[in-house]
Amino acid sequence: MTVAPKIGLLPLYLELYDKTLPEMRKVLDPFLCEVSEKIIETGIHVVPAPVCRLRSEVESAVHSFHENDVDLIATLHLAYSPSLEAVSPLTRTHLPILMLDTTLDESFGLDVDPIRLLYNHGIHGLQDLASVLRRYEIFPFVVAGHLSDPKVLERVSGIARAASAAKRLKSTRALRIGPVFSGMGDFQVEEKTLESELGIQVEEILPEDLLEDVKSVSEEEIEDEIARDVEVFRVEAPEEVHQRSNRLGLGLRKYLERNKFDAFSLNFLSFDYQDGPLGTVPFLECSKAMARGIGYAGEGDVLTASLVGALQSAFGQTTFTEIFCPDWKGGSIFLSHMGEVNPEVAAAEPRLYEKDFSFTPTQNPAVLTCAIRPGTATLVNLAPAAHKKFNLIAARVEVLEDGTHPDIEDWIRAWIRPEVPMARFLEVYSEQFGGTHHSALMLGDRMKALEAFSRIAGFHFCP
Repeated sequence: MTVAPKIGLLPLYLELYDKTLPEMRKVLDPFLCEVSEKIIETGIHVVPAPVCRLRSEVESAVHSFHENDVDLIATLHLAYSPSLEAVSPLTRTHLPILMLDTTLDESFGLDVDPIRLLYNHGIHGLQDLASVLRRYEIFPFVVAGHLSDPKVLERVSGIARAASAAKRLKSTRALRIGPVFSGMGDFQVEEKTLESELGIQVEEILPEDLLEDVKSVSEEEIEDEIARDVEVFRVEAPEEVHQRSNRLGLGLRKYLERNKFDAFSLNFLSFDYQDGPLGTVPFLECSKAMARGIGYAGEGDVLTASLVGALQSAFGQTTFTEIFCPDWKGGSIFLSHMGEVNPEVAAAEPRLYEKDFSFTPTQNPAVLTCAIRPGTATLVNLAPAAHKKFNLIAARVEVLEDGTHPDIEDWIRAWIRPEVPMARFLEVYSEQFGGTHHSALMLGDRMKALEAFSRIAGFHFCP
């Protein structure tokens, strides 16, 4: 499930034109509406401001954007607008800024009617404002091109989603169930650092803290959940296994919702009850939660869980994953995990089956398995670095077709092929960037949007 990002659309104009050439607005006002409508068509929620000519009008618009909790301010120069009318309010906002460098007409060639200059000269107003903003160390995104080019709107949408993801990450409430997997250090960051540097608040509980919520789950709720599972999954798990997994999963869901958590991680070794309401591992709910926009990662990794939640909420089709095995001969990398995958990324109907679980005395869980959809995807990793900094590693990859071994259906699986030779990819990933072993995988090419996300969030982007 994704949440539509909010753009505050700030149209800038020159008061002199309203006084001397009022007829211009009859042409430019419909253009402003067209721009707004085209942005909305990309799935973005637009909060419009009135046309702003003076500093007081810009101040009022920015105040309105704050009240409406927008993710991003997008300026649109309908004509020339002096930078000093806008620069003060824009240097005081905490919001990222996108400058849309577009005009009414696609063509302004050798045969142009000179009168069209009046309707197509906002570009030098944008340059005026962008130049002055940089003196204040405000670095706006600039998207240039005519709106007839789908790449322009795609770029606007990507930056808006990046801003939404960054805001979500910086306000994440993350739950850890059980301690971090013993000795696993790459994703571990002190909780006070997570909060001070990333805004992520972490709470830790034990599985028994879920008990009251699990006990509150009714038989009717379990039956309804099973019915929904049958509609969307290929259910092969025995009824008893399916029931106990959904009982624990629905209790976990209640706990997450009641306490307003945006992401969570669990240590499967902490689930060691032989029977009773807590007598399995809630892998099934981990998968379902990702589809609902709740971040998840395994082994107590709340950092990657928060990343997955932020990206899934803004972009969708994002799952937690882990680099497992290199195929040196075939030049690909095998991704998997024990029993957690976002079903949105599945190549076909996910299989829900009973997984043999021998790591603790608990009973076997029901889990989802699937192959991840073939095609272009983006591997994303948030790696702690020295001095409380973070690297955002992103790589465009190709997800290959599913495996052929008859037992492969028991595994969550994807073979990915990087754009550079696989061995070199692995060298750079660890030697230069220090990537962790837990990652997110996003369907589609999200490289440009992730660069924007990294910039807004304050990470070092490592493509």
